[in-house]
Amino acid sequence: MLRVVLAEDAVLLRAGLTEILDRSGHRVVAAVGDARALAAAVDEHRPDIVITDVRMPPDFRDEGLRAALELRARHRELPVLVLSQYVATAYAAQLLGGAPGGGGLGYVLKDRVGEVTEFLDALRRVADGQTVIDPEVVRVLLAHRTAERPLGRLTPREREVLALMAEGYNNQSIAARLCVTEASVVKHSGNIFMKLDLDPAEGNRRVLAVLAHLRGAAAR
Repeated sequence: MLRVVLAEDAVLLRAGLTEILDRSGHRVVAAVGDARALAAAVDEHRPDIVITDVRMPPDFRDEGLRAALELRARHRELPVLVLSQYVATAYAAQLLGGAPGGGGLGYVLKDRVGEVTEFLDALRRVADGQTVIDPEVVRVLLAHRTAERPLGRLTPREREVLALMAEGYNNQSIAARLCVTEASVVKHSGNIFMKLDLDPAEGNRRVLAVLAHLRGAAAR
């Protein structure tokens, strides 16, 4: 069971998410409608994970995202799953690039909530410390031209592996989805890290690979 703080200004969606989480065995310890209430709820309840919308009152810009970044600065291991109405690679890059700490991070489209199994799987993986990017966001990123460096260095298979990394899958899951051996995935991952100029000494190279992926596509 996960103890969840939920921030969503749309009353019906907030109620629906609460119902989904409760029926799935989790506990929503606070459900709020703005960024200030989100910060107060996290400080009070110290949840296992936060789910927040990007756009929140009063200005409906990126208040929820900024609140998530501030919360991570205070609670460095806090897993955060951000919900967005639209594919916005800049928001995803800002979340991954500006959130310190070791807790999981996720950027998922609100449409994914309707796919309850997928949504709950993303929630679990973020709570477990993984980085999860919505597959639709990954699809949009891969639709951009990749001739420029550093993504242009990757082979088509390496870009497939990187896309699944961005969705938060581990080597075993990637191997199963691509119908290859886990050793092959490890080899492709090593090539990705090398071609994206990632320091082998870095502890979380998967997150760095995702960041390179997002930043490279968003810059085009």
